[in-house]
Amino acid sequence: MQFPAERSMLYTPLAKNIEDCINAFGKIPEERKKILRNLSRFIEKKIGEGKRADLVFICTHNSRRSHMAQLWAQASAAYYGIHDVVAYSGGMEVTSFNTRAAKTMEELGYKISPITKNKNSVYEIRFSSDLPPIKGFSKKYDDPENPTRDFGAIMTCSHADENCPFVNGAEMRMTISFDDPKDFDGTPDEAKMYKERAYEIGREILYSFSQIRIPSS
Repeated sequence: MQFPAERSMLYTPLAKNIEDCINAFGKIPEERKKILRNLSRFIEKKIGEGKRADLVFICTHNSRRSHMAQLWAQASAAYYGIHDVVAYSGGMEVTSFNTRAAKTMEELGYKISPITKNKNSVYEIRFSSDLPPIKGFSKKYDDPENPTRDFGAIMTCSHADENCPFVNGAEMRMTISFDDPKDFDGTPDEAKMYKERAYEIGREILYSFSQIRIPSS
């Protein structure tokens, strides 16, 4: 997947939510920003070497946070016009792309359509009128759909971070854990907390991309 130098045509509702996230960068603690800049430096390094920056966002079940991070990362690359960044997601176990998480991302402006409907449905996810879609479904981080070497592994939950200290094939491993919105499933705060978590993840991923400095050719 190749990204043009200019910004792509992101869907209008998503572009507005991206701007809202950017305007809220001040909510990110300075210590957290230092961690997030490790992701920025990895992407800079890969692109500086003339290589593609593959990012695999990893959570235990690859059902909520890792999918959200993957979608935000691909949209962030498009928003900032950064070439050659491809985002993936995976888990330590296979479950499904949680329907609550998918609905939340739809509400933020992504277009999510099922390709198959089963226990682990496959979705086509679009965020732009001029870029290829993302294929979303739950998978292990070492699934054939994902890169096998020289990628950045970004752990998005503490359980995966603690139980997967070594990610085979990863050139870089870092942790940016987020609280699980699953804790609010079936409660009156469910929708609110899923959206809050989605915004938090978007805000932090966008911040990482905003710190990338690619020399002009």
